[in-house]
Amino acid sequence: MEKETGFICAHEDVIKKVNKIMPDEEILYDLAELYRVFGDSTRIKILYVLLGSEMCVYDIAQLLNMSMSAISHQLRVLKQSRLVKFRRDGKTVFYSLADDHVRTIIDQGMDHIGE
Repeated sequence: MEKETGFICAHEDVIKKVNKIMPDEEILYDLAELYRVFGDSTRIKILYVLLGSEMCVYDIAQLLNMSMSAISHQLRVLKQSRLVKFRRDGKTVFYSLADDHVRTIIDQGMDHIGE
């Protein structure tokens, strides 16, 4: 049953249908936080570099012409968001994308802006 209230027409069936698929507020917050991490061009550059190869902080800093401390700071944010992972080889720490989901998000974003 539809209710009209001034200029607003509430379609209860549509509202119920959409309400059933709406994630919990906490999930939506986490999703927004994930995309917030993608909202920084330096982090996007780092992710794009890691699309090509696993790398250490020094090499990423050299490639992006940035300080190691700046790269380390951004890698920490990316690790906390589970977008990158690391492994140790002696004293060197190598970073890579956490999984194929990260690659997919970047690829789909590039496809979208290329349209």
